Amino acid sequence: MAGSAESVSCTRVQLCGTFAVELHGRRVDHLLPGRQGRLLFGYLAQSRRQQVSRDVLIDALWGGSPPRAASSALSVLISKVRAVVGPEVLRGRAMVSVTLPEPARVDVEVATTALHTAESAVARGDWRRAWVASLPAQFVTRRRFLPETDAPWAESWRRRLTEMHARALEAYATACLELGGAELAGAERAARELLDVAPLRETGHLLLMRTLAARGNVAEAIAAYEYLRVLLREELGVNPCRAVQDAHAELLG
Repeated sequence: MAGSAESVSCTRVQLCGTFAVELHGRRVDHLLPGRQGRLLFGYLAQSRRQQVSRDVLIDALWGGSPPRAASSALSVLISKVRAVVGPEVLRGRAMVSVTLPEPARVDVEVATTALHTAESAVARGDWRRAWVASLPAQFVTRRRFLPETDAPWAESWRRRLTEMHARALEAYATACLELGGAELAGAERAARELLDVAPLRETGHLLLMRTLAARGNVAEAIAAYEYLRVLLREELGVNPCRAVQDAHAELLG
């Protein structure tokens, strides 16, 4: 029964991938007034600990092409969204904010916290904790943030989440590599995905080299180094960093 009570009271906002809003265990996103209603709530949810001015909201929703009487259009939109989520959630008029009923889970916040936990665990050498924490960070950041809009603020979030995704993959691959055994396959998959996300990230190449060597594929690890060396020379005119060169020397024996 306790678990049922918790599920009824949960609040969840998903901004990456399929947009979803669940208040007190009830989905309400389909009741929001169209794309603009979803974007209004999404913008306020991703900055839910701040009050946002009407001018900022107008720019977030319409950019450089606001409608005539934009302030009135915003007022109507706010009223419609407030009717769906309630005045205790969508607050204010001149300064607007979202206050989510607790316990609340906003996916980008979950990813940020999980990534911090994973990276702290890596720094401490707590590989199992790093492995566990990096998974939700990867899951959230792999999906596109608010795909309905190409507004500059959304693109800024996408760049941030792409970097977070690379860091989560790095933490996961490192943890898998250090755990060894059956986890080495996961380390290789994560390292290769990291290189897809950030081709010039030398830590990704280093992780791939170390993982391949740990799996007994020394020749392939050496080939991975050579690929990186040529890539950096052609793209940036530089050599691999000292850590990568040292790993390569170790592979050569």
